[in-house]
Amino acid sequence: MAQLFEKSKKVIEAQLAGTGVRAISGSMVAYEGNVQFKSAGFGGGDGVLAGLKRRATGESLSLMECNGHGKVYFAVNGQNVTVVDLNNETLQVESQQLLAFAGNLRSSVSFAGLRGATTGAGLFTTTVTGVGQVALLSAGGPLIHLEVSPQFPLVVDPDAFVAARGNLNQSFVTDVSWRDAMGQGGGEAFSLRWDGQGVVLIQPAER
Repeated sequence: MAQLFEKSKKVIEAQLAGTGVRAISGSMVAYEGNVQFKSAGFGGGDGVLAGLKRRATGESLSLMECNGHGKVYFAVNGQNVTVVDLNNETLQVESQQLLAFAGNLRSSVSFAGLRGATTGAGLFTTTVTGVGQVALLSAGGPLIHLEVSPQFPLVVDPDAFVAARGNLNQSFVTDVSWRDAMGQGGGEAFSLRWDGQGVVLIQPAER
């Protein structure tokens, strides 16, 4: 299985030993060794149903596959990077914040809703399940890990949300009175509420 490492705060290193890794198209910044690159299509899964889902949601998570022996380095616009290990677990990732993944992992994409009523910007969640590693992007600094428990549900700005793991349920909060108080009430459609037991990862900047 390919291994992902944080080469620096902003660069992921993938070590390949006859194995492969998938990453966002255009994110490769350097490589060494005998490595082949090819398009891996889109992150919404395979088949007719996945194609219809991509068309309906406008999802455009384009992936490339890197195979061979050597090292590949990935980065996107100077954003911070974090590697998350999965052991028969499920990770929900905001699609724009997914950089790369390696191992025996399955992925699918779903449309979570609109970020803003005025902008019409969409929130797409990529679900990654299995055993392996996922590299995440975060703007404004390192990821912030927030615990969620049955006694303390969590509400986050959808533009700050990056990923979630654990036994969590997501719902939408349409009461935006707190946004008005903070001067952010212009067209924000909803916030994300998380209930259950787990961890939500956010970035210290909005998309």
